[in-house]
Amino acid sequence: MFGVPDVVADNFLKLATGGQIKVLLYILRCSGRACSDEEISMNTGVTPQEAADAVLFWQQANVLTAQTVTPAQTQTIMSPPPKQPQNIMTPPPQPTQTEPLAEKAQRPGKKMKSPSEIAAIIKDSVDIAELFKITETILGPINHTFQNLIIWMYDYLGMKKEVIIVLISYCKSIEKTNPSYIERVAADWAENDIDDLEKAQGEVQRISVSNDFTGKIMKKFEMTRRPTAKQAEFIEQWRAANFDAELIHYAYEKTIEQINKLSFDYINKILISWHDSGFKTVQQVRDAESDFRNKKKKGQKNTSDPDVEKYEVVINQF
Repeated sequence: MFGVPDVVADNFLKLATGGQIKVLLYILRCSGRACSDEEISMNTGVTPQEAADAVLFWQQANVLTAQTVTPAQTQTIMSPPPKQPQNIMTPPPQPTQTEPLAEKAQRPGKKMKSPSEIAAIIKDSVDIAELFKITETILGPINHTFQNLIIWMYDYLGMKKEVIIVLISYCKSIEKTNPSYIERVAADWAENDIDDLEKAQGEVQRISVSNDFTGKIMKKFEMTRRPTAKQAEFIEQWRAANFDAELIHYAYEKTIEQINKLSFDYINKILISWHDSGFKTVQQVRDAESDFRNKKKKGQKNTSDPDVEKYEVVINQF
């Protein structure tokens, strides 16, 4: 038999993930023996990175204390702390010399809170407690990093509970639930004043339409990789301008015929020229091409016709 500190059952059964509980039980069972992340991983089924994160979680919660850490390899000798009075937490560990550097790389206002601080926030805030519960319903158990992310979105960005739920649900729907990705989207929403349920739902709808359009373009261009940031800008411009997908594909075919490679800038110039000439469909472009060839063939070119002149410039240029 081996002991588990009371504080674990009192404060962390709901806050900690299953993996964190497994790591703690294994370390306590080792009775102070040095345990590497790889050993913990092999015996608990979590990854080495998850093992390292769990150790850090329990250190910040003052449930485990680090006795020695070797520079070359993270091997920490752990021991359970003395039994504490119920519901009383010891002060969090003092920051190390490396912590200011880590905080500097974070977004403004995004400071990692310790498990004891998170437990206090959950107790005091109904909204945060509900956000944790709903997020776990959507994603399953959330780790310490994700818990801090939710608090950051709510407290620092000032996002409403329903907006955060829409954001997380959307990220789940596109299978991008990495905290860093959700953080970027949240910062973008805050910057663009997406601060209520209607705006959040509208933004999700806009992104969904844009992604559907991007998928069509990728298929027509025979692209196997996602567009670059610059290519995505061109695609968004075409979508906003209501360019027909078939017309874009025809411009793509013209580009391949002329330069034998995919060039978004080249395609864009063709589309702008067609748009300026009033051509909105592939059939209109083909009719203009046919009309131009016939007039040139019969020697009946009307030099005073501005549309024909403009189209001749386009044909010559591309």
